[in-house]
Amino acid sequence: FLHTFLHTFLHTFLHTFLHTFLRARRMSAKPIKVLVVDDSLFMRAAIKTLLDSRPEFYVIDMAKDGKEAVEKVRSLRPDVVTMDFNMPRKNGVEAVVEIMQQCPTPVLMFSAHTRQGAKETFEALHAGAFDFVTKPAGEVSAQLDGIADELCTKLAAAARSTPRPKPTTPTRASLRTTRPISVPTMRTSRTMTAVNPNPRIVFVAISTGGPVALSRVLPQLPASLRVGMVIVQHMPPTFTRALAERLNAESALEVREAVNGDIPCPGVVLIAPGGKHVEIDSGGAIRLITGPLVHGCRPAADVTMKSAASVYGRRAIGLIMTGMGKDGAEGLLAIKQAGGKTLAQDKASSVIFGMPKAALELDAVDEIVALDDIASKLQLL
Repeated sequence: FLHTFLHTFLHTFLHTFLHTFLRARRMSAKPIKVLVVDDSLFMRAAIKTLLDSRPEFYVIDMAKDGKEAVEKVRSLRPDVVTMDFNMPRKNGVEAVVEIMQQCPTPVLMFSAHTRQGAKETFEALHAGAFDFVTKPAGEVSAQLDGIADELCTKLAAAARSTPRPKPTTPTRASLRTTRPISVPTMRTSRTMTAVNPNPRIVFVAISTGGPVALSRVLPQLPASLRVGMVIVQHMPPTFTRALAERLNAESALEVREAVNGDIPCPGVVLIAPGGKHVEIDSGGAIRLITGPLVHGCRPAADVTMKSAASVYGRRAIGLIMTGMGKDGAEGLLAIKQAGGKTLAQDKASSVIFGMPKAALELDAVDEIVALDDIASKLQLL
């Protein structure tokens, strides 16, 4: 009896002590100061309630529009800002522009899950916003539980980042007349590959910081590029189509969402549609599937790269770029083991080095490349 009592006592004591100690350490750590910006009083309160429940965050203040947000960023110097889009006096994009000019601060956009919301999101990212989180149900969302972990993870990552100025890299869009995105049939795709029936294909894994990074790489590539590209960018439906449209307008290459039956070919960039995994079938054609989430993502780069490695072998090229998590690391390793070449964006130019780092830890990377050198590297492949 005494032995059992002492065992139970010591177990309870140690558990309580460790729990109290770890909680005290978390509480003693300097919390991340957040400025919440939204024109809805309800949304401001909901976001504040969520963040107040996490000891690592401290809501330093709230603002009801973009003009007030800029003023409070200047006076309060928060570590990170959550920013709504549609607000009076100054909208979210206008506020981001001024914040980056006057007092550069990481900004996380809170986006409506709509086509218009997607376009506004890319404008904000181009202006310097760190990333975005989509509201669960339109402009005013009753429940934030479903995106709580994503919001908090991205806020913490944003607070650790260095705000990047709006890119000034000239694009190739002026070299051609902007064309609408076409959706070629399988026959058209096969015709396009007839000149080079065995082209090399670049498979890209990218996440946080991706839209801005891609807008610095793709416009520097010529329409005569000898390799095809398939990009897996972690984004929800609607957003990947808007991303493709934006990149297509900026680039000499044709950029569009992938459809079933597409065969990757030189001069065309295919973007995995949000909500679908992209697999490469035995004939080299794209197959869209609604499978389970992989690493919490759909589309997931590992799904695409692993299938590409088995089909393309040495003709596959893997490129892993900025992003949180580890998606793409195993896929890159599969391409390397199949004899293909593998590249990773370097730490200095990555908004988040998580995905490239995971690939490096697996020894899946042949060469590390800075963001502004990726375009020239792809032209030499």
